[in-house]
Amino acid sequence: MQLNDLRDNAGARRPRKRVGRGLGSGTGKTSARGQKGQGARAGVAVRTFEGGQMPLHRRLPRRGFKNPTRLAFAVVNLDRLQAAVDAGRLDPKAAVDAEAMITAGLIRRELDGVRVLARGELKVALTIQAAGASKQAIEAVAKAGGSLTVREPSPEAIAAKQTKSENRKKKAKGKSKSDD
Repeated sequence: MQLNDLRDNAGARRPRKRVGRGLGSGTGKTSARGQKGQGARAGVAVRTFEGGQMPLHRRLPRRGFKNPTRLAFAVVNLDRLQAAVDAGRLDPKAAVDAEAMITAGLIRRELDGVRVLARGELKVALTIQAAGASKQAIEAVAKAGGSLTVREPSPEAIAAKQTKSENRKKKAKGKSKSDD
């Protein structure tokens, strides 16, 4: 047997049903949807409808809490920083900040800041500027002879998150008052 002799088992791949292609096809005219009614129309969403009974998603209790002002950080580990230095994408003499990490391909975007974590080992002295770092990461960078400066996320970013969540709350209150 050779690779070019391999075939699917008979009946493993069924051809696509081409509906609405004339009377002779067997699925012409009404396209196998029957006649009239909701099911014959486009955009039918009856999959979760339970016939007027209280739906399952409303019978179950809500759990948990999602903080609307939570900051999202782009995460970089020490082993990735070392790999970028070894590959020549990061200059160990220059300051390593979010922009340098983006150009080196370590992160896609800054989000609310960059957080450095301690996975792996750093062998080069780097000057890193980040919005957050674990204690182990700070110690590992200092041990390698570098420095890690932790600067808080910009007040503008925090204020923007808070105003977004306040606007959401106002909209929700406005909707509930108009429903009365």
